[in-house]
Amino acid sequence: MISGMPRPRPQYLSREVTRHGLPVWYFRRNGKRIRLRSEFGTPEFEAEYEAARAGNLRSPKSKAPKEGTLAWLIERYRDSSAWPLLSIATKRQRENIFEHVIKTAGDQPLSKITSATILAGRERRAATPAQARNFLDAMRGLFRWAADARMVKADPTISVKNPPRKTGPGFKMWTEEDVAAFEARWPVGTRQRVWLDVLLYTGLRRGDAVRLGRQHIRDGVATLKTEKGTVTVTLRILPALADTLAAGPCGDLTFIAGESGHPLTKESFGNMFRKACRLAGVPGSAHGLRKIAATRSANSGATVAQLEAIFGWKGGAMASLYTREADRRRLALEAMHTLENEKRTSIVAPKRKVRQSERKD
Repeated sequence: MISGMPRPRPQYLSREVTRHGLPVWYFRRNGKRIRLRSEFGTPEFEAEYEAARAGNLRSPKSKAPKEGTLAWLIERYRDSSAWPLLSIATKRQRENIFEHVIKTAGDQPLSKITSATILAGRERRAATPAQARNFLDAMRGLFRWAADARMVKADPTISVKNPPRKTGPGFKMWTEEDVAAFEARWPVGTRQRVWLDVLLYTGLRRGDAVRLGRQHIRDGVATLKTEKGTVTVTLRILPALADTLAAGPCGDLTFIAGESGHPLTKESFGNMFRKACRLAGVPGSAHGLRKIAATRSANSGATVAQLEAIFGWKGGAMASLYTREADRRRLALEAMHTLENEKRTSIVAPKRKVRQSERKD
């Protein structure tokens, strides 16, 4: 178990507090300081810190954005009290979107950012509806905050609608045969088996699974605040998972780790896990594994409330989907006998009249 003693601050890091009372971190070594944008203590922050140490993360060459421009507004939004309330995943996603927006339109005055501007941004991403929705969500968050802060006269995102969602089954769910094939290729004692069992026996999303470590477990129960939706889940460490974790190999801070033992970002883990799946002959993904975990729970009789508690869902819609499928399967198996008559009777064929010509003399 990891000690509760405070860890020493990494070299070249300094911490400041903004006028909103928010902590920000800077890296400085013989030159201009570089602001680290990721959440302190996360794998993303560690990766950003290591990039700065290696000289691969540079401070912006341009001067501070001009007041009243879109880039200036985004900077104010990042420093506001609204920004820390977002989940880690949402902040990371919006940072990527804002980075592109600043490059293409950061110097535009806010007075020129209209509904038509936002609509054009959505249409440029229309080929990938998920990207278009994420773009709108980021811009809505920005301008709703700006409108409340009286930094803009009107919110240009109000009249812009979301693109239609694609219909279909989504990520392919793993089958029990897929699980068996992966386990055969990656037995207990391999790093890839740790990856599988953490996902399968916790039901965590990829972004939460890469954060899970010994520090989250007490008396055999893991407690973790999810990055998406900021729901706290409480999960018992099942014997199968406990055996896998005991065999390792695991990282010092997180169970899921790369060859060096360092934590992984959810993106790099996703790529590595897909490679492990291909080597096992399994056409699966981390999200598809979460689906079979939910299906197992529902088929074993878990209620909607129990599924929501395990998987961090809200609103009942997603959990109801799995319980409905489980109930449909159970009811069908229980009712199959109704298709069969209890007494099998044969219908006597009617007697055929014998023609005069057929009678024997």
